[in-house]
Amino acid sequence: MERRKTRKVKVGRIEIGGDAPISVQSMTNTDTRDVDATIKQVLELEAAGCDIVRLAVFDEACAHTIEEIKKVTDIPLVADIHFDYRLALAAIEKGVDKLRINPGNIGGYSEVQKVVSAARERGIPIRIGVNSGSLSREILDRYGNTPQAMVESALEHVAILEKLGYENIVISLKASSVMKTIEAYRLMSQRVDYPLHLGVTEAGTTFSGTIKSAIGIGTLLAEGIGDTLRVSLTASPIEEVRVGREILKALGLRAYGIEIISCPTCGRCNIDLIRLAERLQEELEGIDYPLKVAVMGCVVNGPGEAREADIGIAGGKGKVALFKKGKVVSTVPEDKALEVLISEIRNMIGDKEKSSQ
Repeated sequence: MERRKTRKVKVGRIEIGGDAPISVQSMTNTDTRDVDATIKQVLELEAAGCDIVRLAVFDEACAHTIEEIKKVTDIPLVADIHFDYRLALAAIEKGVDKLRINPGNIGGYSEVQKVVSAARERGIPIRIGVNSGSLSREILDRYGNTPQAMVESALEHVAILEKLGYENIVISLKASSVMKTIEAYRLMSQRVDYPLHLGVTEAGTTFSGTIKSAIGIGTLLAEGIGDTLRVSLTASPIEEVRVGREILKALGLRAYGIEIISCPTCGRCNIDLIRLAERLQEELEGIDYPLKVAVMGCVVNGPGEAREADIGIAGGKGKVALFKKGKVVSTVPEDKALEVLISEIRNMIGDKEKSSQ
């Protein structure tokens, strides 16, 4: 798929926009003033594969935490700030890599000018974030609660920064409605070339929120729209990262770890396929190597249907076929299938890593 051409901005060690890989973001849910708890969660997010972490900065103590986090990791940090320009200045002073503000609500023109001046000096991008639930009365009166209203609201904030000669900008337009979100980003992508941060806000709990996010974010990415993303779930931030990575993996936009291909089972299945697939997922969770592994229910169709997999197993009666690239290479007892498959996978990864050195 051809990606929409956007400007490139730099957030710490991560680039957003242009030809940069689409990055996955999340946000801590600790009290940012609790330094130890926040550092612990930031490190957990980094270990889970998060590219950029956002923090709620609602007082001076929160800004101080940024400085402490910077001592233990270089993962890019974003300060999420509302209403008070002084917190933006404090976050910049403490080494934040990006601001999430709306210039129209952090103070008057001179206050915004101070924030822009400090951000320009440090090369810090500003993300303008508009949610459908927080539109001004004036915008709602003119456009109603519509995708167009979200776009116009964001562009009003953009205009403030552009008037100050500042274009190191990222834009987000999030609604809890999937279709409203999709349409808002489509409209914005026709108006500006700033990088777009994708997300369906307040998407819900893990199950429903994952589905809404996959449809909304996935649709836009499939159309070439979007440069970075956050999956917003009422769940652990780690789960947000996992879902975001899976969305990118499903679209072939980034290679993350091992991809498991498994069939939905049918009456021909002679093994406990669901248990096997779940155990395999658990065993391979920590391996960040691009490999396709299949777990198929029957020998009749399994190997052929999963011929794109690097390796896999297909169930039989008491025995399981081990296949590579669609061709059966051996059979093993069912109770040894998982052990043999994992061993073969680890051998393949080791061989490939050696050959690339």
